[in-house]
This record gives sequence, structure tokens and C-alpha cells, in this order.
Amino acid sequence: MTEQVMAAIDGSKFSEGVCDYAAWASLALGAPLTFLHVVDNHPQTAEADLSGNIGLGAREHLLEELSHLDEQRAKVAQEQGRLMLKAARERAIEDGVAEPAGRQRNGTLVETLEELQDEIRLLVMGKRGEGAHQASDHLGSNLERVVRTLHRPILMVPDAFMTPEKVMLAFDGSKTTRKGVEMLAKSPLFDGIPVHVVIVGAETGDNRSQLDWALKMLRDAGHEAEGAIRAGEVEATLHGYQEEQGIDLLVMGAYGHSRIRHLLVGSTTTSMLRKAKGPVLLLR
Repeated sequence: MTEQVMAAIDGSKFSEGVCDYAAWASLALGAPLTFLHVVDNHPQTAEADLSGNIGLGAREHLLEELSHLDEQRAKVAQEQGRLMLKAARERAIEDGVAEPAGRQRNGTLVETLEELQDEIRLLVMGKRGEGAHQASDHLGSNLERVVRTLHRPILMVPDAFMTPEKVMLAFDGSKTTRKGVEMLAKSPLFDGIPVHVVIVGAETGDNRSQLDWALKMLRDAGHEAEGAIRAGEVEATLHGYQEEQGIDLLVMGAYGHSRIRHLLVGSTTTSMLRKAKGPVLLLR
């Protein structure tokens, strides 16, 4: 089955950014684009039970009415989703994508993406969904669950699109980030875009060797690449370098698999995502 760029959209303010970044990625990768809307008929917060202390007949009638309302809500949600998919496809066509597709599914976003992940080359998602708190440093729970579940690259995007002009890879010599370097070297996604490779740590022979390997891999593949080794706390150092160099897009490894690595790397990943103002490409 053809691997594609898949973009998860909902009614949040991030959906426009998702559409535009997905179109950009689809064109850069030469991959088909599919927009996905999932209708979740199981609300996260339980509604109050209004049927308790009333007569039996009235209770049955109320339950019938509530059931009818649930059906109506589901129909409205599906119709809203169809309209959103139509608008997303039209926007992608304006961005230059020839034949973007749309799919609507019932269920939860995480379970749906897990089912479809064999079809996904790159998943594009907004930082938060329509049901999330809108504080600027808040991260949508759906995004966190998807990142922990899916074994595909995920591009987390802001609500407004800007064509990436500089990319930074947070590199630590681990298997995940070495794989990331190899993926970036082979991928057409960042063709013509300078790549900065940054190691946070001491200026040691091992770190210098790791950095030289990464830069050679990227340059041999035709990329313009430069690197730096910076001492300091990971998040502050990476954010500082990003601002200093005017980096548009951050690439980093996502959560690890072992429990200890999950706690160490996972917390850093989540915090970086929360504080990111621009797009972040997460590699698994």
C-alpha cells in the first residue's frame, strides 16, 4: 500500500496550519496527501445522569430523548467533518497538491492512526486539538498519546504556516538520532534547506566524532550542513541555539522504549513540544 502524508484535522485553530504544512510535505516528498477526520462518539467527560429521581415513565421518555440527542450529535459531527475535509482538500489544491484525499472514521484518533500507520509515511498534527485547553504552553493529550503509540515520523505544527528555511537536528549519537540523520540525508523533504546538527554536551573527542559523522552523512547526500557542540541544560541550550540561528523547524527523537529511557527522554520530548513555537518533526 502506498505510503502517504496523512494530516489529522478537527475544528481547532491549528487545522489551517496542518493543511498547509501537509501540502508542503506532500509536494516535497512527492507523496500522496490524505486528510483524516475522526468522529469520536465517546466524550472524554461524562455527562450528568439526569434520569435518577423521577418517575419510571418520565425516566424512560428522558432516556429515549437523550439517545435521540446522541444520534443527532453524531450526525452533526459527521457532517461537520465532511465539510472540514472538503475545505481541507480545496485548500491543498490551492497550495498545489493535485489530488488530495479525505477520509472520515468513527472511533478514537489514537486507535484509528494505529490501524492506519502502515499507510503513513509522515503524520501531520496540530499542537492541540479542538477539545484542548488553549494555553500557549499546553500540549494536546491526543498528540502525546499519538507520539507514544505511533511508530512513524510525526510533524507537529503551529496554527500558521511558514516555509522552513533552516532546520535543526537535536543529536546525541543515540540509535534514534543516528537513524534520524540517515533519514534526513535520504529524504527530499529538506532538499535545499540548510541543516544544523547540535549536540548538547561537553566538547569531547567522542562528541566531536559523532558530530563529524552526522555532518559527513548529510553533506555526502548533497545537503548544506553545519554543526555545533554546546554545553548546558538540554532544553535551554537547544531553544537558545534555535533563536540565535533563526531555525524554522526542529527535528528530534521521540520517546524511548525502555522505562528509564522513557522517563528521561520522554519528559524532555514533551517539554520541548510544549514550548515549541514552530514545527517539530519527531522521529521514532
